[in-house]
Amino acid sequence: MGAFVVPSRSFIIKENAGVAMDNQLYRLLKLITLIQAYPGIRAKRLAAECEVTERTIYRDIDRLAQITTISKGRRGEGYRFVGQFALYPLDLTEEEIAGLQAVAAWVETAHRPLPPGWKTAYQKVMAAHAKEKKVNQGFLERVGDVVRLGNPAWAPETPNVFPELLQAVIHRRPVKALYHSQSRDQTGWRRIDPYYLIPREHRFYVIGYCHTRKEFRTFRVSRFHELRVLDGEYEKRPFDLNEYMKYTWSIERGASLIRFVVKFSPKVARYVKEEELFLRPQIRELPDGSLWFQVVVNGASEFLRWLWTYGPDAEILEPKQYRDHMVGILRQWLEKYERAQQG
Repeated sequence: MGAFVVPSRSFIIKENAGVAMDNQLYRLLKLITLIQAYPGIRAKRLAAECEVTERTIYRDIDRLAQITTISKGRRGEGYRFVGQFALYPLDLTEEEIAGLQAVAAWVETAHRPLPPGWKTAYQKVMAAHAKEKKVNQGFLERVGDVVRLGNPAWAPETPNVFPELLQAVIHRRPVKALYHSQSRDQTGWRRIDPYYLIPREHRFYVIGYCHTRKEFRTFRVSRFHELRVLDGEYEKRPFDLNEYMKYTWSIERGASLIRFVVKFSPKVARYVKEEELFLRPQIRELPDGSLWFQVVVNGASEFLRWLWTYGPDAEILEPKQYRDHMVGILRQWLEKYERAQQG
C-alpha cells in the first residue's frame, strides 16, 4: 500500500469527540512521519516526540496496523513499515481528499483549541497531494505527446485516449467508453474496469472487466471513439492475467489447444530465434542449419498469420490438417495470379 488512508472505523466524528480526536489524528500523522523517517524507532522515543505515554503509543500503533503492516522485530528493536508503505507520494483518491477536507472543516467550526502543528500538518498533506496530482497530470500529458497510436483504415481519426486509459489503470478508475466491436460491427457505450494495458503487434489492448458483458474482455485501444474516466475506484475482482492469456499466441484467445511443429530454413533460422514471443516454444537446431520449432496455442489464425511472414522458409510439419490448409491457400493464390496473367 502506498498511501495514508484514514479508515472510517478508526476516526468517527462525534459531537463529544472534541480535542481528543484532533490530537489523535495529528499524532497518527506524526507517527507515520517518524517511523518512515527513522525505521526501527522505539516506543520510548515516539512517546517523547509526541509528548504522550508509551501506553498511548501502543494503542496508536494498533490503529496504524489496521492501515498497513508494521514490524516490531525482536525484543529491543523498534517499529518499521513492511513493504512499500509511505506517506509520500500520497496517491490519495478524490474521495479520501474529500474526507480529509471534511475533517478539516469540522475542526475549523468546532471552535476548540487545536494541538500545535495540526494546521501545518494538514497544509503539508494537501500541498503534497496537489503537487503529486500536478506531476501526474504533466506526466500523462507527455505520454500523450510521445505515444502515438494508429487509426484503422476504415474509421475516421479518433482521439488519443491512451493517457486517460493509463491513468485509469494506474489509479484503478472505471471508464465509460464508446467502443466499436469489430466482430459485431457495432459501436456502443461500455463501462469497463481496466486492469492491464498490453502491447501486441504494434498495437495496444486493454484487458478489463466489461460491465455490459459481465465478464473480462480484451479491447483494442484504437477502437475507442470516446472515453471518460469516472470518479471513484472500482472493486478489483479475482483475476489471473497469466491464466487468462495462457496458450494465446498474441491477443486472440481460442477455445481449443493446437500443437504446431514447424521447420524454418537455415536462411531465417537466426531471425526466428530473435523473435520476442509471448509463449515459450521448444526450439532445436538441426544439422543442416534449419530450425525445428514446436509450440502449443489455443487458436490457429494469429499463429498462421505470423508464419506467412516467413513465406516458403516456414514449413508446417504438424498437424496435417493445417499443413493441408496451407497447401489449399497456396493453390488459391497461384490460381488467382495465373488467371490475372492469362487475362
